[in-house]
Amino acid sequence: MANQHIVRRGARWAIRAESAARDTRVLDNQSEAIEGGRQIAKNQGSELIIHGRDGRIRARDSYGNDPFPPKN
Repeated sequence: MANQHIVRRGARWAIRAESAARDTRVLDNQSEAIEGGRQIAKNQGSELIIHGRDGRIRARDSYGNDPFPPKN
């Protein structure tokens, strides 16, 4: 269950598993990549990590066993 990263690839955006040597998919825009990455992360129970144009992490969504769940 590898975390999924959304990263820029030139003018396009890629979904890449954290431990993978290659991109899972390369899409035309970031929103398409986020939606695809979110589906993979949900199916695997992992985390979606979205990088901005500058490569820095701008958002994270957890779909697995969160070690620090919010208190109700």
